[in-house]
Amino acid sequence: MKIKSAEFEISAPDLASCPRWAEPEFAFIGRSNVGKSSLINLLTERRNLAMVSDLPGKTKLINFFLINAAWRLVDLPGYGYAKVGMKRRLEFNDAVADFLSGRRNLRTIFVLIDSRLPPQAIDLEFLRWLEGIKAPYALVFTKMDKQSASQGQANIAVFMKAVAGWRTEAPPYLTSSSTTKVGRREILEFINGVLAKPVLA
Repeated sequence: MKIKSAEFEISAPDLASCPRWAEPEFAFIGRSNVGKSSLINLLTERRNLAMVSDLPGKTKLINFFLINAAWRLVDLPGYGYAKVGMKRRLEFNDAVADFLSGRRNLRTIFVLIDSRLPPQAIDLEFLRWLEGIKAPYALVFTKMDKQSASQGQANIAVFMKAVAGWRTEAPPYLTSSSTTKVGRREILEFINGVLAKPVLA
């Protein structure tokens, strides 16, 4: 797949505020500071399309990016950290939950996992929640350049073993690095494959 155009469209605080359109969407979510914005910039080859910050919890809105005038990437607030009061933090969680469970044109949720870390309880809990709402998702192990290839694959194997505790079939997974550009082609091919499939009524 070739990205010919990519542009930021709009931000929304919750599902009710999201525009109603029919084009397919692909959402990106993960623990704060896992590299969501960097991955979106990598996929689109636009350095500043999605704002990258060293501060965790910077993304607080649902951000839409129109790709090739045909489908959209959605940058969601990270879970696990938000530098706001408890009430606002709960609102963020509710907004994301409503979007993921109620957005009818959402085709795949890419859940980003830091490949350097052992399985984190918050990541596993989030995946179990996605299983509960029967949402289509794929894992993307980020920051693969921050360790040796063998260590990265070993960490992925440990994580997949943890996921196998409640799944009979392993979810699809990909790897990425915004520094070395590893995974860009594979993720875009995955999206292209999803777009090629008919939508079940």
